[in-house]
Amino acid sequence: MPVFDFKSSPEDKREAVCTYTSFKSSNSTPTKENPLLILDNKNRQWNHHSTGVFTNPVKRTSFEFEEEDGVVSSDILEIDSRFINLLKWLGENHIKVRLSGQNTENGYAVYKIREQAYGGGTKLSSEDGFLQFMIERLLLSNPPSDEVMDEDEMEETGDDMKITSIQTITDFIACAGRTLPENIQLWARRNLAVARSHEVSQEERRHAQRALSIMLNIQWKSNFFESIDPERARKILDEELYGLERVKQRIIETIIQINRTHTLPAYGLLLAGPAGIGKSQVAYAVAKILRLPWANLDMSSINDPEQLTGSSRVYSNAKPGIIMDAFSVSGQSNLVFIINELDKANAGKGNGNPADVLLTLLDNLGFTDNYMECMIPTVGVYPIATANDKSKISAPLMSRFAVIDIPDYTHEEKQIIFKKFVLPKILKRMRMNENECVVTDDGVKAVIDMFVGTTGIRDLEQAAEHIAANALYQIEANHAEKVVFDEKMVKELLG
Repeated sequence: MPVFDFKSSPEDKREAVCTYTSFKSSNSTPTKENPLLILDNKNRQWNHHSTGVFTNPVKRTSFEFEEEDGVVSSDILEIDSRFINLLKWLGENHIKVRLSGQNTENGYAVYKIREQAYGGGTKLSSEDGFLQFMIERLLLSNPPSDEVMDEDEMEETGDDMKITSIQTITDFIACAGRTLPENIQLWARRNLAVARSHEVSQEERRHAQRALSIMLNIQWKSNFFESIDPERARKILDEELYGLERVKQRIIETIIQINRTHTLPAYGLLLAGPAGIGKSQVAYAVAKILRLPWANLDMSSINDPEQLTGSSRVYSNAKPGIIMDAFSVSGQSNLVFIINELDKANAGKGNGNPADVLLTLLDNLGFTDNYMECMIPTVGVYPIATANDKSKISAPLMSRFAVIDIPDYTHEEKQIIFKKFVLPKILKRMRMNENECVVTDDGVKAVIDMFVGTTGIRDLEQAAEHIAANALYQIEANHAEKVVFDEKMVKELLG
């Protein structure tokens, strides 16, 4: 069990006594029943909002309450093991905090800690952003397997909210470093040493600090996935997609598999079919079902592997690659990568083939970014690729996906899609009532006949927007109450 050494003399450190026991918790919402810590209240009941500092006066691990009759010390009895280093850090820097808690039979149960004021040696802002950032990150983490963590020296002045400065980086590693994957913990300490060293160039220090800021602002989650309601998933699919029953069935099967294993499937999805049939829409629907952010990788615009892997820090203008940027923008490690036009991934130019880089991402074994100089865990990444012609995809890439072939819609399906989905969506976007713009059945058939040689429904969406815009013009300019488009009017307008 660790011992707090808050602002104590060398003699105190030798005689310090740990008064608390730690408990493991995965609770993300502290309450009086599931507190962050418990203080002794046998001799005195503490107020709901109490101000003071964490300290280790003489021998006891405690909190010093600022009461009307002076400073009163109370032993710490229990601590959520995730918060031991944070409380130690608060005490070492003598940061005044306000506790929110309630008196119970077991003690004063603290469920919220906020910075009380700026000044008096505190290194936080008056807005309390960085402290709350660390608390939220710790609450989302799993309990540590042990109680010991290496300490780092505190110095300089930090900023608030984001982890950007050397100070906030140092503080985060000391207080919440164990929320990072093990390999990144070691990487972070090494890069912090570089960022603070005076034996390397200013450019090297700048790159190390920038890489640390990027890495530490990402919430690195475990690969555990909560169960997903299949009925909710089906509702989302039906709202977003018309028809495509084979595709919907495959997605529901994936959801049930996740619910059984609580992990993502080993293979992503490859949606293959002609342009304009809604492959990307399927991918967005899956991300919505999984409640994950998504990032787009457009392979038609990527012709150099460095666009994906980043550039080496030996260059002054070095930067991370697109994949690392996606983690950074989403702010977490669990996300859906939507890889558009995978069949164009082999068209690499210059130093290599972008398709080869994708293989490491798709294997879920980790991905190395040249700028970060670290193996990035990818166990929480779910890839969904689209392709117009799967015959152009290499065998190694194909083997990483479960392939779903999506045929074009039939003539009859397109009529239903136009009438029940496309036109209502356009009218809603243009803030029009459905009775203001009506297309008769023969008018709908005329629209479909005009695009009989094209695939997908993009042309139908453009036609619907043209029709709705013309109706809106007639309503505003000619004061018409409604406009009805029959076969003749459709051909005159779109012909």
